Amino acid sequence: MPQLGQLPAVGLEELTTEAGLLTRVDRKYLVPSATARAILSTFTTEARVLEMDGNRTFSYDSVYFDTPALDSYMLAARGRRRRFKIRTRTYLDSGVSFLEVKTEGARDATVKERIPYQLSDRERLTEEGLAYVNETLAATIGDAGFGPLDPVLSTRYDRTTLFLPGSGSRATIDSDVTWQSPDGQPWMLDNAVVVETKSGSAPGPLDRHLWAHGVRPCRISKFATGMAALHPALPANRWNQTLRHRMPLRPAC
Repeated sequence: MPQLGQLPAVGLEELTTEAGLLTRVDRKYLVPSATARAILSTFTTEARVLEMDGNRTFSYDSVYFDTPALDSYMLAARGRRRRFKIRTRTYLDSGVSFLEVKTEGARDATVKERIPYQLSDRERLTEEGLAYVNETLAATIGDAGFGPLDPVLSTRYDRTTLFLPGSGSRATIDSDVTWQSPDGQPWMLDNAVVVETKSGSAPGPLDRHLWAHGVRPCRISKFATGMAALHPALPANRWNQTLRHRMPLRPAC
């Protein structure tokens, strides 16, 4: 988003301190790229852009893990409250990886727990990684022993992060979002971006700005919606509207 280059910068340490938000409410929007540029150009609330080493856009890679029965996906597809998501996340610009466990807390709040992870292990769960996953699930949703867990989907995208100091919230803008099943054809979101706001229980200023321009939250999950898009036989009622009307895909080069 070119106009974001004119905003003041915020460093990673300050962003993490002021708006770490490991427990938060996420609101997601799938927006045509031109519409997103126009709306963001009129956003007058004080905002700062994450900048590191002179860069403001960063490349991410995530590998998602699930059971042979796709328990993680099925719990999401059926709208279960005690659902979970397991992934490695790699910050490609720095080569730093984490193993993350995301669960749903009270009132639709997302709780994320993570530990550093070896870059060389990002496409598999080590014995120590699986132990961490089961311990975390036991502590957060009361279930454990979901192994074996194998990689079922990878995503890549470029992310710009906004810090909104007045509300202590933040937002991310993801472009060139690409999904790929193991050994499958990669597919890219065509001419659209995923905007995600991360705040407390109350909507943040960017949410209200998007709503004022007719953009409403939609059901989209890089994991679940990506799985449904690549595997049409899976149950996907929760994401049908997004898949049919808002999510144009094209083969990635």
